[in-house]
Amino acid sequence: MFTGIVQAVRRVVDVSRTGGVTTLSIALDDTADGLQTGASVAINGCCLTATAVQGGTVAFDLIQETTELTNLGKLTLGSQVNVERSFRVGDEVGGHILSGHIAASVPIVAVEAGEGRRVLTVEVPQEWLRFLMPKGFVALNGASLTIAELDRIAATLSVSLIPETLARTTFDTASVGDRVNLEVDSQTQAVVETVRAVLADESLLEDIRG
Repeated sequence: MFTGIVQAVRRVVDVSRTGGVTTLSIALDDTADGLQTGASVAINGCCLTATAVQGGTVAFDLIQETTELTNLGKLTLGSQVNVERSFRVGDEVGGHILSGHIAASVPIVAVEAGEGRRVLTVEVPQEWLRFLMPKGFVALNGASLTIAELDRIAATLSVSLIPETLARTTFDTASVGDRVNLEVDSQTQAVVETVRAVLADESLLEDIRG
């Protein structure tokens, strides 16, 4: 589990492919201190398992589903990624609880630079819009962010990024056309799906009674 507070921006130092598996090697440097093989690390918000640890360089294996669903399949030598180690019980949760299970890779459709902030607007698939609300939480590339604006007709959401966020993530270089990994709040998803299921059951009962 993760908190959505990005701990570091790190560099991809190797990408190799064998069969249907892609192996990413990332120079985590001091972020890898104490990390062991089998540990979970969020890379651009996607929960990955460390398959090899050599000093500060850590390898992760990606199956085809991961490379197709997330933006990790587009990473190349030198790419920068957001990194967060899994949190421990008792740690402060500064963002919101994340599983690292990506819903979709979504395109940035607008970037607005303002005084002391940067606004990113992304396009969201319709099936995930029902789990989003203005001022609610969303995770983009592993960063816990508050939704500033939500346009259900245009199927877009916007987030406003402060200088501190820009300094600690890859968003300072994000541009239109880039894709970012989207994770919705799991508690909101559970509530919405439960309500939809109950309403569907009640509708079915009414049809039977009618």
